Amino acid sequence: MSLHLVVIDALNLIRRIHAVQKDESDIEQTRRVCLQALKKIIKQSQPSHIIAVFDNHEQNRGWRAELLPSYKEGRKPMPEALAKNMDSIQDAMWEIGVDSLICAEDEADDLIATIAMKVASRNEQVTIVSTDKGYCQLLNPTLRIRDYFQQRWLDMPFVEKEYGIKPEQLPDYWGLAGISSSKISGIPGVGPKAAVEILSQYEDIETAYNADDLAPKYRKKMDEHIEIARISKQISALKTDIPLGFNLQDIRYDRQAS
Repeated sequence: MSLHLVVIDALNLIRRIHAVQKDESDIEQTRRVCLQALKKIIKQSQPSHIIAVFDNHEQNRGWRAELLPSYKEGRKPMPEALAKNMDSIQDAMWEIGVDSLICAEDEADDLIATIAMKVASRNEQVTIVSTDKGYCQLLNPTLRIRDYFQQRWLDMPFVEKEYGIKPEQLPDYWGLAGISSSKISGIPGVGPKAAVEILSQYEDIETAYNADDLAPKYRKKMDEHIEIARISKQISALKTDIPLGFNLQDIRYDRQAS
């Protein structure tokens, strides 16, 4: 059987499922629906290896907040009932053959990106299950992103339609236009339309900044705010070099478990 790694963005899945439950204190219902979702994902994707990656919901906002103090500032915390019962959800996942990995210091996004790219770089198939469009910057012929809730692929045609640029330009796009939901500012006065216009002419922020023919309407903004653009890009880019304390054999999926 060929290798197919499925990486679950665990809190992305669990918190969305929990948010639509009629009774937010009914963790058993959340756990049951999460397991149903996982079983459906497994059936559809037929993984040879699978892992669910969790953020440590009690941790601080990490290195990104050190670079940009506003990063994810004021985000709504995880509901208390869900936070108290996260261990039981992880145990239930384990019982159907899905191991959990909890980030001690790094954000789950970076750990997921590292795991996914490590395998995809060997020309092996990887599927990230998440609604987070930030993973689209990783897209390549053997790495894909699945939005479980809308049952769609966040693929290259999606990026072209949604953003009008190439996947690898997304950190530069967010460096220019920002990400309001994460309090990443980008360059004031440069919105999505302007970011696409700039990146259609220049490959990245640095090329645009150093260009002699950058449009005057963008030159002043770039000159005044290049440092925040660079920081916004750095924060938007996913790390892919986090040391991993396990190997693929540790997360091989046992079909008998489900």
